[in-house]
Amino acid sequence: MISLTSAALQSGGRVASAYAEARAHAGPAPGAGPVTAAAQDFARVMDQADAAAVGAMTGRSDTQTLVQSIAEAQIALETVVAIRDKVVEAYQDILRMPV
Repeated sequence: MISLTSAALQSGGRVASAYAEARAHAGPAPGAGPVTAAAQDFARVMDQADAAAVGAMTGRSDTQTLVQSIAEAQIALETVVAIRDKVVEAYQDILRMPV
């Protein structure tokens, strides 16, 4: 039973390190323009929400900070989804154009 638990912990550690490495490489390239700046701002807001959630779970931050960061993250996510929808709609309009 103990060997099974240690194997699961080792496997979980490998997954966590692989996730951290992939997340570091998945971000936008620095200095690529205004779209990249917006993506970096979005990532910053989401990271702040994650940090506030972890802080609230561990008792290091207050509930007001958590609620505020979640509200900011929700607004940022809704904005990104609206932009994505407009981009997809424009792409579909281009595909419908006669050649």
